[in-house]
Amino acid sequence: MRNCDGHGPVLRSDERILLSRIHELPSEELAIYRRLNPERLPKHVAIIMDGNGRWAGKRSLKRFLGHQQGAEAVHFVVETASRIDLPWLTLYAFSLENNLRRPRTEINFLMRLLSTYLTNNVQRMNDNNVRIQYIGRTHELPNEVQERMQWASEATRQNTGTTLTLALNYGARSELVDAFKRLHTEIQQKHIRLDDLTEQDIQRHLYTAHMPDPDLLIRTSGEMRISNYLLWQIAYTEIYVTNRLWPDFRGVHMLEAIEDFQRRERRYGGLSDGSESDDVASLPANQLVNS
Repeated sequence: MRNCDGHGPVLRSDERILLSRIHELPSEELAIYRRLNPERLPKHVAIIMDGNGRWAGKRSLKRFLGHQQGAEAVHFVVETASRIDLPWLTLYAFSLENNLRRPRTEINFLMRLLSTYLTNNVQRMNDNNVRIQYIGRTHELPNEVQERMQWASEATRQNTGTTLTLALNYGARSELVDAFKRLHTEIQQKHIRLDDLTEQDIQRHLYTAHMPDPDLLIRTSGEMRISNYLLWQIAYTEIYVTNRLWPDFRGVHMLEAIEDFQRRERRYGGLSDGSESDDVASLPANQLVNS
């Protein structure tokens, strides 16, 4: 397989399943990993990568340098994810709002940065058995960027480790609008009764229909908001917020978030283990509190 510039081969990983790469973790990351319960690792981690501009501003640098350092941070996090065999990693790389509200010069730079990242990292992804895919209204991105995205996706398609999903030109509300439009078409074509619709019918038409919902959502930069990210999918997701700016975020910090995740008890609206429900029906009527 040759790259899309014709400048030489792009090798993909062989099709063997990597049994364990834990020993490849740096000592700091390995120390945290050894405190984790391997049976309770999240299957899907989603990250809101925030703080590139503030990182640059704190250093009196141009914003584009913050974005460049943010792209470097992606390398480290993806590599750690692949070493611990995290099945799904989804990164909020470029929002629909970014595309509408940021200066055109910054958007053009981000598009070039994305293309450069893909060009320079496909071989690294193959070396780490990582497969890349995308969610969002990617058809609205520049054609040359779409071509590079498709090339990277095809070049890593056979990899069997971590699936890296980049959310590009993505907004959760627009995802729902797109899902409802596709569902409406299906209803008309198949004459489905509205009373028969379920949550699964909506889920099938989301960009993420083929993916599990995130177990853990990490947000950098300390902001306490979701920013229109995976609104449907994070209904029961554990949220971890760190003040660390994205360019300073590394694999060790993701492992710290996973350690925090494992301290929590996920109940999905039920009771914790060992809790007993009050038998209200057995109480005398005069002991019930009137509303």
